[in-house]
Amino acid sequence: MSEQDTNEPMLSNDALTLEPQTEFSGPRLTFDFPDLAIGVAEYAEGPTGCTVFSFGHSAVAAVDIRGGAHATLYTEALQNGEGKLDAICLAGGSFYGLEAATGVAAELLAQRAYSPHWGNIALVSGAIIYDYGPRANAAYPDKALGRAALKAARPGVFPLGPRGAGRSATVGKWLQKPYQSEHAGQGGAFREVEGVKVAVFTVVNAVGAIVDRQGRVVRGSLNPETGERPRVADAGLPPPPPPGNTTLTVVVTNQILSGWSLRQLARHVHTSMARAIEPLHTISDGDVLYAVTTNAIPQADGLNEYVLSVLASETAWDAVLASFSRE
Repeated sequence: MSEQDTNEPMLSNDALTLEPQTEFSGPRLTFDFPDLAIGVAEYAEGPTGCTVFSFGHSAVAAVDIRGGAHATLYTEALQNGEGKLDAICLAGGSFYGLEAATGVAAELLAQRAYSPHWGNIALVSGAIIYDYGPRANAAYPDKALGRAALKAARPGVFPLGPRGAGRSATVGKWLQKPYQSEHAGQGGAFREVEGVKVAVFTVVNAVGAIVDRQGRVVRGSLNPETGERPRVADAGLPPPPPPGNTTLTVVVTNQILSGWSLRQLARHVHTSMARAIEPLHTISDGDVLYAVTTNAIPQADGLNEYVLSVLASETAWDAVLASFSRE
């Protein structure tokens, strides 16, 4: 009998003594992007966590939301690609994890000397994954964890694998027995061409499996007896997959883009990610992609927008592949 089948309540934040952890060993991406700081915080008691992206005051974002099971905070203002944004908070804990984004906003208020001036109001967007499947408690990233993540934010470092919002992420749940899902996490990749920086960060908790550039499934949908990982097209029609799946992605560039161009960048990259995650954007996925510009490089000095979009799409594939260890 599973934990959920009993009449006893599962332990959550109200009954647990939770201590934020913000220092981690293990694989990490290092990169050069001065206008971006990243903070990661976790509750080992979950385990669950959040990942915060903090930008300068000049950042503008667009959002592309797909799938049938998303939950977000402050995304309406980003629909047209012209919304100002101070930070993004990605978190576990399903809908409850959106509380972590309010902690980021509260910490920004504190850092701004508690000024309620209109121009100082913190603009924080949040998105979550359902990460309760692998664990036997109801702990979630809360306001205190969001504050801890922002306090720990620094430029140029991004922990990879089961860290932050991806602490209890899994992939490859589309196929049923004898196939099994596997742990994944958060991945990141960075490229720079002619001074234009493109960084992509993703938390992979998809119903689909991860596919490499040779068309091989490399994470999820594993038959533990044979080691086989079939593609969806080769496995027939399985029963409906379990709910509670999401891939969250943040694409950041320093090239100035119009609202229309930023919105199209978000759409292009999100569509391209279906090459790396199969299937993607299903009714049981809550996929969300943010495209952010820090507005540092004029368009005249940047890349052709077609080239930028393809560059970001290839970087996104790299980020997905970096979300798990191949050791």
